[in-house]
Amino acid sequence: MMQLRILIFTSVIIPWILCSPARKPKKEVVNIPDYGLSEDSGTDPAVSPKAEELPTCLLCVCLSGSVYCEEVSPDLSVVPALPKETAYLYARFNKITKIKNKDFADLATLRRIDLTGNLIAEIDDGAFSKLPNLEELTLAENRLTKLPALPNKLMSFNANFNKLKTQGVKATAFKKLTRLAYLYLGNNELTAVPHLPESLHVVHLHNNKISTITDETFCKGNSSHYIRTNMDEVRLDGNPLKLSQHPNSFICLQSLPIGWYN
Repeated sequence: MMQLRILIFTSVIIPWILCSPARKPKKEVVNIPDYGLSEDSGTDPAVSPKAEELPTCLLCVCLSGSVYCEEVSPDLSVVPALPKETAYLYARFNKITKIKNKDFADLATLRRIDLTGNLIAEIDDGAFSKLPNLEELTLAENRLTKLPALPNKLMSFNANFNKLKTQGVKATAFKKLTRLAYLYLGNNELTAVPHLPESLHVVHLHNNKISTITDETFCKGNSSHYIRTNMDEVRLDGNPLKLSQHPNSFICLQSLPIGWYN
């Protein structure tokens, strides 16, 4: 009888045990604590931070006094806080809509600002006037209808492709800029030429609505001996202006305005 029990155990029970699938051990569930993302914190981890909430040198590239904030993602709608030593700012092709006085406050080292290709429609009047070392300012391809006060040391100003109107550009807007050499105001809605400082080498006023000029727009009407030696290039093409009707308006220039005219 005992031999029969041993035979059954060895021939039936043991093979069944060996063929049975092994049971996997249960995984231990580890609870990770919630660090500051609870409902009370008001922070939704699924929502990406806005551009203005990120540190400037994480959002942009900061390199030896230059800050590059071009085509920033997420969309950049305001001028970011700049390091105190910033000398060159390139914030092109973003969604900036307004320039405020505080944007460049206490940044005496700024020498160049390029805001091409934004949505700027408004600039506080003192936003640039207190920048003592600013030499180049580019506001091309925006939505400006008027200009703010400009710093006296400016050497190059570009506001091509805006919506500038004569009533938004003071006749004396550039008069005190005695170092201004390059002035670009093409593709706007100007109907008159503002006062042009003697320092100018290049002035572009093409594709505006200028229909008339005087003998004193570029020259001194009461002096036939006056020569404007600095002026190298003038553009007036694309305006409803016939140069043949103003024969004495360019006698002080070393060359006639470039471009195609009727």
